[in-house]
Amino acid sequence: MAEEAAASLELKLAAFGMLKYAAIAAGFGLGFAAGLCGIGQGLSVKSAMEGIARNPEASGKITVGMIIGLAMIEALTIYSLVVALIILFADPFKAVHIILG
Repeated sequence: MAEEAAASLELKLAAFGMLKYAAIAAGFGLGFAAGLCGIGQGLSVKSAMEGIARNPEASGKITVGMIIGLAMIEALTIYSLVVALIILFADPFKAVHIILG
């Protein structure tokens, strides 16, 4: 009985340590993704505005291309959010919890 309690406590401490590192990794990953995607979006809009300033007649095509590009860049941020949520809410110790009861 005491051995099971000690194993359960050890498992809980390991799970807490894993959750701590998972939260740090998710935060850094999402922060980097959001920051770099923001830089990419800014550069994309800057280039599109320069292109429209040089050739105003092509503004429709440039705008459509820019919006599609911005959607692709934003999708990367959303994917990193999904990965961060999976890292935070996945339970790597689920099988051990089931075995120990």
